[in-house]
Amino acid sequence: MSAVDNDPWSLLRGATRARVALGRAGDGLPTGRELEFRAAHAVARDAVHTPLDADRVRAALADAGVGLPLLEVRSQAPDRTTYLQRPDLGRRLADGTELPAGDHDLALVLADGLSPRAVHEHAAGTVAAVLDRLPGWSVAPLVLAHQARVALGDPVGEALGARIVVVLVGERPGLSSADSLGLYLTHDPRPGRADSERNCISNVRPPHGLSYPQAADTLAALLQAARQLGASGVVLKDEGAALPPGAG
Repeated sequence: MSAVDNDPWSLLRGATRARVALGRAGDGLPTGRELEFRAAHAVARDAVHTPLDADRVRAALADAGVGLPLLEVRSQAPDRTTYLQRPDLGRRLADGTELPAGDHDLALVLADGLSPRAVHEHAAGTVAAVLDRLPGWSVAPLVLAHQARVALGDPVGEALGARIVVVLVGERPGLSSADSLGLYLTHDPRPGRADSERNCISNVRPPHGLSYPQAADTLAALLQAARQLGASGVVLKDEGAALPPGAG
């Protein structure tokens, strides 16, 4: 029997990317595990500081068959350093921002957040899956937001005339998840909305997190319920299964 077979933690380690059962060498970690930690930390830092590449996002949307126009906006944070130090600026649109007013059921905002990499890798597939599940919905032009926090979707949705806004944002990287995309739904978006008035679907990052069909199934159900209820956040409950029908 091999050493791996004798290790009772090997099955758990094979089932998760979380840092579990790392072992020890004296009073520290084994060298291999220490190097893995440093590499994962470097990947997380790189994800935070990677610039949002608009051309890459446009190309990914085209490849995914998303035909909506893509507009670009920026927050009041002029650069990445300021963005990280002043979260409040990331919630406000840059002065002079103009967006075409309309009358839409939904606006989708692709926000770099704390992991532009997540937007590069997962936003297009998620958007395509969501749009497939919303026949008959009027959807505003897509908006790509630089140096953006979740709440930037509120003034964007209001300016576009959208009854609901969904912000697809790069989530804070962890040591095993540098490319996680979060979806934040807000009914009747406008500046001043509280976080308690939003619903969140987290960890969209196939194959290690939610798949695009899973995330889209859950979001579509929440969108339909929010429209019927006329609200989102703590009053809107996800009544779906833990894993939606799109699994697999």
